[in-house]
Amino acid sequence: MRFDPRLFHASPRHADIYGAYERIYTVIDLVAALCFVAGSVLFFFEATLTLGTWLFLVGSLCFAAKPAARFAREYHLGSLPLPGDDTRE
Repeated sequence: MRFDPRLFHASPRHADIYGAYERIYTVIDLVAALCFVAGSVLFFFEATLTLGTWLFLVGSLCFAAKPAARFAREYHLGSLPLPGDDTRE
């Protein structure tokens, strides 16, 4: 497996897949940020400390999901045929 940025736009299909993963990254980042902001606010109040802690955990898991999604993207792009590849055997 190689992490090659030239694969991001090697073909229209590559570009579509790259764009889909970029949307996934954006959603992961947004959810993580919202969890951390909400968790921070909830930490100000004794009654909501537990919920705040859970939101920090969810936000942390989102940050861990991002490199996993990047690995999946690279695997996905690397498995696609490149323009000019003869897929017939």
